[in-house]
Amino acid sequence: MLGTKEQGAKSKYGPGNHNVTMRIYRSSKEGNKGNFDSFDIPIQRWTTVLDALLYVKAYKDSSIGIRYSCRMASCGSCGMKINGKPRLACYTNVSELESSEISCEPMSNFPVLRDLVTDFSQFLSHHRKMKPYLINPEVDLCDNPELSEFLQNPTDADKFLQFSYCIKCGLCYSACPTVATDTKFPGPQALAQAYRYSADTRDAGSRYGLTAIDSRHGLWRCHFSGSCSKVCPKGVDPALGIQLLKGNIMSFAKRRKKIAELKQHTGKSAD
Repeated sequence: MLGTKEQGAKSKYGPGNHNVTMRIYRSSKEGNKGNFDSFDIPIQRWTTVLDALLYVKAYKDSSIGIRYSCRMASCGSCGMKINGKPRLACYTNVSELESSEISCEPMSNFPVLRDLVTDFSQFLSHHRKMKPYLINPEVDLCDNPELSEFLQNPTDADKFLQFSYCIKCGLCYSACPTVATDTKFPGPQALAQAYRYSADTRDAGSRYGLTAIDSRHGLWRCHFSGSCSKVCPKGVDPALGIQLLKGNIMSFAKRRKKIAELKQHTGKSAD
């Protein structure tokens, strides 16, 4: 028999709506195989997966662990595998899945904390190693009353604007086959952000010498499977960012080699 709260909630679902089965992964730690709990719930045509999960948490089992915040695909908190594919729960409509059974699991390549909640410590550590901020020694100091402008034309802004839309949801990291086999690989999110700041004309720092980027576990481990771009909810296309970063590093290396050869040639001539 339904409780009073659930009866009240179901009263909102009028004729023409139907039920789906939510299969939710339950586990308290990584390494534990866990299990799936199933719940039959009513949905409307605009119900998102996050709405469905919150319905289960409110009226079926309050112990379910789930992370969410903005509910509008801006914070990236509710990333998970939905029917086997990394997605944002708040950005995925149940009707678009075209299935009467919705499976929700924690994202791959992340340690599991509890149920659908994963640990982002390593992911954010890789992000920080890219120095994800503008490096410019000419910026104003706190005690300088003068303000400066770093003007940028639309063409310069277009070089990195697409990659600035990243919300750090981790979906690309979860989908990356290289991350699954090499935990030292920074991942598509971090590398795409390295390109984003390197391509910014306001930035005066060079990230091309960072070990996290140019090493055997870095940029060159990417095999360009493109799965990261396929799951990105914001259209960032991290696979493109990685390829552009590769091109920049190759150009940078060629310039350094040419300068070294010229210096060596000049030195020999002087002798």
